[in-house]
Amino acid sequence: MTADELRSRILELTREFHRANWPVQPFEPGKSAVNVTGKVFDGDEMANLVDASLDFWLTTGRYAKIFERDLARFIGARFSSLTNSGSSANLLAMSALTSPKLGDRRLAPGDEVITVAAGFPTTVNPIVQNRLVPVFLDARIPTYDADPAHLEAALSPRTRAVFMAHTLGNPFDLGPVAEFCRKHDLWLIEDSCDALGAEYGGKMVGTFGDLATVSFYPAHHITMGEGGAVFGKQPNLQVIVESFRDWGRDCWCEPGKDNTCGKRFEWQLGELPCGYDHKYTYSHIGYNLKATDMQAAVGVAQLRKLPGFIQQRRDNFAYLRAALADLEEFLILPEATPNSNPSWFGFVLTVRENGPLTRNQVVKYLEERNIKTRLLFGGNMLRQPAYLGMEHRVVGELKETDRIMNQTFWVGIYPALTREMLDYTADALHAAFGKAGVRR
Repeated sequence: MTADELRSRILELTREFHRANWPVQPFEPGKSAVNVTGKVFDGDEMANLVDASLDFWLTTGRYAKIFERDLARFIGARFSSLTNSGSSANLLAMSALTSPKLGDRRLAPGDEVITVAAGFPTTVNPIVQNRLVPVFLDARIPTYDADPAHLEAALSPRTRAVFMAHTLGNPFDLGPVAEFCRKHDLWLIEDSCDALGAEYGGKMVGTFGDLATVSFYPAHHITMGEGGAVFGKQPNLQVIVESFRDWGRDCWCEPGKDNTCGKRFEWQLGELPCGYDHKYTYSHIGYNLKATDMQAAVGVAQLRKLPGFIQQRRDNFAYLRAALADLEEFLILPEATPNSNPSWFGFVLTVRENGPLTRNQVVKYLEERNIKTRLLFGGNMLRQPAYLGMEHRVVGELKETDRIMNQTFWVGIYPALTREMLDYTADALHAAFGKAGVRR
């Protein structure tokens, strides 16, 4: 057999292996886990993964180029730059805005970046790591995104950017936030790691900011195992992002290629001698944060399934919300941000004060029945041990953020969850509050 024939046979057997190794399992209430998140895949992803491994290219290659192109088209961005995680994507997006290539618009140490206190660490960490000062806003319940009413109060002469996440797939209020950034000439970064496919005003999130990010961790809307991307519309920002991603080098050649610019030995930059090899000229203090082509190969197959994944998440959200409607005296149910169509990551609930149960009691009740739960990430980030003593500013009292920290949790609605599993979750919550049998 030729190499091509052998490859074809290997990929055929890979798909057969998937069918044999991952058969559909019946749901057994109380025994089968109702997970909050999980990867949804089939033989297509496995075949792509093996196909890329047979190339033995290992770093970014042909699948990465396909994925970056198709992701940008899906989002409506001019470019997407693949990286090894969503956290790295956030670091690259924030770091890119410190580039000397941006002239007077570059962010400098001590500049302030407005963000939200209720969220995930890797939205805040790149601000601190770049010696910038985070300015924390309170969140709103039941959307769980930043309250834009505090934006003007957050403004100072050092304010240079806004960096916020679309919480659990629910877009933050992009209308007033984007207008605030335009009015004051601020950079806007959208952390869309939990919100791939969400829309605001009929446009995809990630297309409003100067830069945006997404994650492909197994918990997210599509998976590469590990992976992420930065996307945007300005070509100069793409060059800067990819410089930081690729060791900080000034050269933009793809891996394995030389002299794309046609003058590799004719540059004179910094205090280097004229003609110093452009491949070893560094314009930024960067990293190596590239993904592998095997990761990208999985992403290419996942991206084809993304519209169906998003719709299933929306359907599961609507189904569970209707099933819990009669528990609103005990639980605050989630709501979409006005003018948005979320791509829900999870189903978030806040236990009301003075009810019969605390958040911890509800969570324990569900976990004992094999219904998995999560808190809303870091709660109030300023109360986390890593951030004590960090230079920052706070706008307001963060009362709702503390409420989220103490009373909020979420359960799963990802595409692998069946109606039977969602019914089991709803029934357990009814039983927890002593309303067993009411829903039916």
